[in-house]
Amino acid sequence: MKKIIVIVGPTGIGKTSFAIKAAKRFKGEIIGADSVQIYKHLAIGTAKPDEAERRQAVHHLVDFLDPKEEFDAGAFVKLADQAIDDICARDRLPIVVGGTGLYVRALLHGLFRAKPACEKTLAQLTDLVDEKGAEYVFNMLEKADPQAAERIHPNDTFRVIRALEVYMTTGQKISSRQQAHDFREQRYEHLMIGLHMDREKLYERINMRVDMMIDQGLVEEIRDLVNRGYPLKLKSMQTIGYKQMGMFLQGEVTMEEAVRLLKRDTRRYAKRQMTWFRNQEDALWFDPLGYDEAKK
Repeated sequence: MKKIIVIVGPTGIGKTSFAIKAAKRFKGEIIGADSVQIYKHLAIGTAKPDEAERRQAVHHLVDFLDPKEEFDAGAFVKLADQAIDDICARDRLPIVVGGTGLYVRALLHGLFRAKPACEKTLAQLTDLVDEKGAEYVFNMLEKADPQAAERIHPNDTFRVIRALEVYMTTGQKISSRQQAHDFREQRYEHLMIGLHMDREKLYERINMRVDMMIDQGLVEEIRDLVNRGYPLKLKSMQTIGYKQMGMFLQGEVTMEEAVRLLKRDTRRYAKRQMTWFRNQEDALWFDPLGYDEAKK
């Protein structure tokens, strides 16, 4: 069983710099486990590793996917497995880093679904979106699986359709099946390091980072993306940062309100991440400044 390091934690806590230190010390290469940093052209709002950071350590699965393309945990596992094989073949250490809990769990323990999706049902649901709109299909999910609908954005038709397909072909709610999946399979021998800090201190860091993103030109980045043919309704453009500033560009809210919403939603996301990773029983927890202790 291949050995890997996994570094997790909420957004804004400093996972990238922590991972780069580890990569330098242990001849490692970094594999991103972030569902937004995968996209090309989305730079400022995703806080993906910049050129200087990528020169310090090799990064995989970052900044490679066109924003119009779909991606999910299954696709992530497939590419991450390939990256791990490649890194290990060169006698280097894979270091998986990110805040998307589902990606990390799927990589370590497998996906809850054993059988492939029913392509016929997926096609029927896709046609229904074209005929009656995304809202209609999302309302179907709300009735079939309210718990799943709470976690999926109405514009994320890819995940809405996937959830409905599970319900229609198995008679079971995708939320229940995900909870029932015990994730006992061990796909890799791993050491999981979780980063944490005082919640108020983290929220302060998040607020400061949002202000920095605005100063760096987040609004201009989004405007440029739209001009290049990436509409705001795309799943990638509905992620935190792009959604709120997109609302401003469309005249739905003032700039002040957009910034307030962005800070609030990022804090809420960080809270959900902390809850998710706290439930990972095998994680060892360190302060972001406690690298020397984690190194031991």
